[in-house]
Amino acid sequence: MAYTVTASPAAPVGSQYCVCKVELSICGQNLLDRDVTSKSDPFCVLFMEVNGKWVELDRTETAVNNLNPAFAKKFIVDYHFEEVQKLKFALFDQDKSSTQLYEHDFLGEFSCTLGTIVSSKKITRTLLLGNGKPAGKGMITIAAQELSDNRVITLSVAGRKLDKKDLFGKSDPFLEFHKPGDDGKWMLVHRTEVIKYTLDPVWKPFTVPLVSLCDGDMEKMIKVVCYDYDSDGGHDFIGEFQTSVARLCEAQDASPLELECINPKKQKKKKNYKNSGIIIVKSCKITRDFSFLDYILGGCQLMFTVGIDFTASNGNPQEPSSLHYINPLGTNEYLSAIWAVGQIIQDYDSDKMFPALGFGAQLPPDWKVSHEFAINFNPRNPFCSGVEGIVQAYSACLPHIRFYGPTNFSPIINHVARFAAQATQQETASQYFILLIITDGVISDMDETRHAVVQASKLPMSIIIVGVGNADFAAMEFLDGDSRVLHSYTGEEAVRDIVQFVPFRNFRNVPKETLAKAVLAELPQQVVQYFKHQNLPPINSEPA
Repeated sequence: MAYTVTASPAAPVGSQYCVCKVELSICGQNLLDRDVTSKSDPFCVLFMEVNGKWVELDRTETAVNNLNPAFAKKFIVDYHFEEVQKLKFALFDQDKSSTQLYEHDFLGEFSCTLGTIVSSKKITRTLLLGNGKPAGKGMITIAAQELSDNRVITLSVAGRKLDKKDLFGKSDPFLEFHKPGDDGKWMLVHRTEVIKYTLDPVWKPFTVPLVSLCDGDMEKMIKVVCYDYDSDGGHDFIGEFQTSVARLCEAQDASPLELECINPKKQKKKKNYKNSGIIIVKSCKITRDFSFLDYILGGCQLMFTVGIDFTASNGNPQEPSSLHYINPLGTNEYLSAIWAVGQIIQDYDSDKMFPALGFGAQLPPDWKVSHEFAINFNPRNPFCSGVEGIVQAYSACLPHIRFYGPTNFSPIINHVARFAAQATQQETASQYFILLIITDGVISDMDETRHAVVQASKLPMSIIIVGVGNADFAAMEFLDGDSRVLHSYTGEEAVRDIVQFVPFRNFRNVPKETLAKAVLAELPQQVVQYFKHQNLPPINSEPA
């Protein structure tokens, strides 16, 4: 076994799109017994594939004399949705104190992607020996949990009878919220807006992560300071108080919490000093700000559909100049795009059955043009088994169709939108649809396509468009609403940006993983945005 053993990878594993950290818990069952006089003493080693080599990330403790270990040490891994993160879990029987793995007896291993684990939340699989055969009855169970406190706190705060600080007029008060830093000094967490000319301000409600405000510890003391704003930056101190989030949570809409704002200097000087005003916490709510991984761990499935452009502008697939010509290496730009996106998405769909549709071709036997046909020629069951199934169906259909036109997108968008609309009737965050359209050119039905995209923006659905060849893709850029909001021809605005367009030509001479990162970078955010907009928490989510 060619393992590379290093304490940690030299370069950071992954990209700048890291969503969060995932904790993996490991258990073994019925492990091989390699010791003569007693049972095995297993430990588990985690490897990640980096540039084609297995690099050791971490090890568990050793479970002495135990064939069914539950390891206390957890593995913590950065999770990147838009990458294929290959992991290997290898179990060994500790024989010596050596850190070299070849000094220990091998008990079996299991490899998969991190995506496979998080999409199932918990998996149990057979351990394999180096020759690919089962390691006796040995099994491994891996459970995933997101390592982040996703709670947020929303505060609605006002003031009453604050000290007057301005000679000609009232104060211009604002609040600062501080928490204790590691160095023992107070650290600013949030500053409210300034309310001009009042001693009875009402600040806008604000939301901050609970980790930011109190490190997730609701009993930790925080400091609230009130100032009178001065344009020269020399803000006048009005007063302060210390409290905890647990105390702030006592505030309810019907019964606000009132806290005295104290100026310690005035308190020392004046015998009859009461306070420098009251800060009123009108409401304090703690909720969860769910992440993409929360929805995936909650059981949300990503439903993947491919739409392939078979219009005449692609060229005759028998000729090397055609965009559909499959070269001696068995690939072309269409297949490269299907592999790049499909190999990531397929981990998040439990049955891995994907509809693959074509448009812009004449079909046998009557040679009518279709803008929405199953490339396996089975309209009742257009599903292909995994990405390999899509690739096989694509290659098989090429000789049997005639490339024609025009380039109409709206039928395929509306096709997937019908399924997405059905999914909304469940009123749970259980399915999100992704349509990958691969095309070589200019859209013929732009008005209908704009309208279809605007309607689809209300549904659990995203559209990825990969442009192949060297055509002018200005219309695709227009659909990708990164720079402006997309409008339907009726004037209706898209509720959210659901289209991501990339031209394949920008990725011809870079590693194939780069295309996947570019087209999938916005998807986690689009999934979260949709379910939040619908007020749908992840299935099986815990209250805050």
